[in-house]
This record gives sequence, C-alpha cells and structure tokens, in this order.
Amino acid sequence: MSKYNVLWTIIVTVMKMETSVLGRLDRTAQRYKDKIIFKDNSTALTFGEFDALTKSVGTYLGGIAQSGTPIAVMSGRHVLTPALFLGIVRAGCFYAPVDGDMPPDRLNKTLSVADAPIMLVDRAHLEKARSLSFGGKIIIAEDILGTPADEELLSERAASLIPTSPLYVIFTSGSTGTPKGVITSHLSLMTYIDAVAEVLSIDDSDILGNQSPLDYIAAIRDIYLPISFGACTYIIPKNEFAIPTALFDTLNRERITALCWSVAGVELPAKLGAFDTGKPEYLRKLCFSGSVINPAYLMVWQDALPDILYVNQYGPTEATASCTYYVVSGKVSEGEALPIGKPYRNYKIILLSEDDAETPTGEIGQICVGGPAVTLGYYGNPELTAKSFVQNPLNPNYRELIYKTGDLGRLREDGVLEFHGRMDRQIKHLGHRVELGEIENFAGNIDGVGECCALYQKERELLWLFYTGTAASRDIVLRFRADMPAFMVPRKLIKLDEMPVLPNGKTDMQTLKNYFK
Repeated sequence: MSKYNVLWTIIVTVMKMETSVLGRLDRTAQRYKDKIIFKDNSTALTFGEFDALTKSVGTYLGGIAQSGTPIAVMSGRHVLTPALFLGIVRAGCFYAPVDGDMPPDRLNKTLSVADAPIMLVDRAHLEKARSLSFGGKIIIAEDILGTPADEELLSERAASLIPTSPLYVIFTSGSTGTPKGVITSHLSLMTYIDAVAEVLSIDDSDILGNQSPLDYIAAIRDIYLPISFGACTYIIPKNEFAIPTALFDTLNRERITALCWSVAGVELPAKLGAFDTGKPEYLRKLCFSGSVINPAYLMVWQDALPDILYVNQYGPTEATASCTYYVVSGKVSEGEALPIGKPYRNYKIILLSEDDAETPTGEIGQICVGGPAVTLGYYGNPELTAKSFVQNPLNPNYRELIYKTGDLGRLREDGVLEFHGRMDRQIKHLGHRVELGEIENFAGNIDGVGECCALYQKERELLWLFYTGTAASRDIVLRFRADMPAFMVPRKLIKLDEMPVLPNGKTDMQTLKNYFK
C-alpha cells in the first residue's frame, strides 16, 4: 500500500471515529482499559468497566426505545450517572438530565418540556420519580446494569448517529416560568471539548475535580474530557465545598491537577479561608466561568498558587458551555474586571448594534456566536429557536446561523473582548442562569401578592423582591422554597404600599435600587 493510501486510510478512520462521541469512548476504552476514568468517594470505574456499563444500559434501552428518542435521567452525584448518559447514547438516543433535588413543580415542568417516554433513575431517586406527574416508563438503573451487551444492536445504533444528531438537552431558566431545553449535538460538544482541551493542555495525565452538578452544563467538561483524552474525573462530595480543610484535603489526596469550576465555586474557598491552612498541591490549571469573578478572591488563589494556569471563560449554554477564553497573564488587581478574551478555535464572535450592523472596534454591541458549537436550538420550541438562532445579518450570500446571546461586549484595539452586562434581565447568580421575569411570574401567583419586581444586587450576590399586597414576606419565602430551586429564592423582600412607576407606566427600577444602599 502506498504512503498516500495509508494516509487516506488514517484520515477516513479518524473521520469515522468523530461521527459521534461514541468513537471517542471506543478509542479511550480500548487504550486505557484498566485506568480509572470516574471516581467518587466510594466507587471507582476503569475505562473498561465504564464502557461495559454503557453497553449494558445501551443494549437494554435499545430494546425498548427507537433511535433518536429523548430519555430523561434522574441520578445522583456518583460515577454511575455518566455511565447512564453514555448508555443512552449507545442506544442511539439522547439524554435529558434533571436534578432530583429540585421542587416537584419545577421537575414536572422540566419533564413536560422533555416529553420523554422513559425516565432512567438510580434507586435513591425512585420514590421522588414516582411522586411526579411523569406519565412514561420509569426504569431503575441498577436493575439493568447486568444486561449482556448486544454488539450487533449497539453497532446498528451507533451507525444511526451523525455529527448533528442530538446528544443531550440541558434545561435553563425561562422568563415565562417554563424551563428552556437547550439541545446540543455531538458535533457541537466535540468542537467545544477539543477547543477547551487545547487551551488547558488536557491529556491522560490530568485528574479533574468535578464541582458542578452532573445535570448542569458545566459538567460536560468533567464528563467528556476524560472520554476524549484519557483523563480522570473525581466527583467531589457536595458537602465538602462548605468545609475548606476537607475540600483541599480531597484535592490533594486525589492529586487533582485541573479544575473547571463555576465562579461561585472558585470564590467560596477564598471566602471561607481555605488557604489559611493549606493549598491544592498538585493543581496546575484552573478554569472558571458562569459569572464575573471578584478579583479579590482570584488574588487569594494567585497568592497561594502563582504559577498555575488561570483561564476565564465566557459563553452561554446555547454555544455549548463557553465560546471565549482569557488566559490571565499576570496578577489581577483589586477592582479589575477581567476581559472574556478571544474566541475558542472553531468559534466565531461578532458584535451587532441594535439595527444588526457590525459594531466598530471600541464600541459596545450585542455578542453573537457562530460556528459548529452553536447548539440545535430549544427543544420543542421552534418559535423561540427562530427568534434567538438567526441568519447572520452580515452575510447575505449563504445560510450562516448565529446565536444572539443578549449580552453586551466591546472589542478592544488589541482584539480582546470585554463583557458589559446583559441587554435584558437575565442574570448569572451562584453559577446559574436566572430569568428575573420567572421570579416575578412565580411571586405574582402567590396569594396576597399584587405587583412585584425582582432585582439583582450583583456586588452582594443578592436577589431582591419588591411587592405590594397583603402577603407576609415569610410566607412568600416558604412558597419559593417549596416550589423553586434554592438559588432562585429571594434573600431580600421589601413590601411597598405601591410600586414606583415611570411616566410610561413601567416600573421605576432605579428608584427600587435605592434600597440597595
């Protein structure tokens, strides 16, 4: 065989492997069979064991579900959960993870959007799953893990996947009170994972420490970096983030080399004085995203670990987690606002004015994202998809979809992008995307609440709720705690005789912000 034929064979082989994430798992499972891929505080799975579990789950589900079927997952913070996700993919389907700690009303709304005929649950969440209004089939994950793999079926299902096949649906806050399901393809996921791995220099020597809930968008790094590059992820127990000594002891015991955390997760150890008694000795790279970091807390990390790589990420779920990055080149100063940098490889960033013209360098415009990492849209919501995923107005010649983030940015003369807030009232709070309109919609349906307005005090990370009516603030908080996620419960409630309004009849938010002082 000539050298050209050999080269072509290699190219075709690689292209076939990249059709879906399954090609990556097949490759790493074979190469790193006896190496640990996922570990929690009680269990460790090797690549070979993990692969076998995905094939058992995939075989079982493949016998009862057609290719392309959405399958809901309610599972805990342990090594089985990623195996369930990839088992669903083995069946030619896509997964829709839901957080079992959410209030029942929120879960019911989420599952209604997912419209999945099957929900896969671990035994710990079975009672919760059965208490919901889910009308499909509930399957206990532990009961199907011993299913013998049907390689022929699995091969057929893998062949049904193409790069643009859906991989998962991640749910975010919706202003109407109904969660939005962002559906992401295999291609989008692989584009992002390859780009972030390049910036962080991830390889098979890395051990990642997982902080994000496994159903949340940030967790895709901790799941798919090991699958793609032979690294390992340790799933850190949730309670340790409130115990500084325990958290750092774990990072050192597990020899964690890389952290991809939310800004809230990065700031917490610095707030709690974790560095007073120690530091992560093996850490070489820290990536953070989700909101704007307070430089005072980043300075604490830099003082203790001056030689590691710090990367600030920016980007929405609709662009597969993040679309830009900024490598922090020197020590930050108090009051400094870190830029959000430049696009990852295979991403395109443009800034548009209100009339969809290109924003000149140095001026503020709406950040828009293009490229293969732009997701497939909002699941089951073509109207909202068409509104947010649009033809690039700067390109009249061929189809080029971009996602309008609703965020404002400014491109500096040196080509670095700065973040300048939101166009609407969507915020990032404790690493979660929250629509203030959703909080208002919920509060407005509580007995005794008349008009209401939700505001966010960014400096103190406080959610405020201003309202009129007869309801007591304690009763409002109890209703929120019963039916809404903890991060969406207002911390400051102000009862007013009447809501201040502008001449046009809209709520005077600037007057309300006087309460922030």
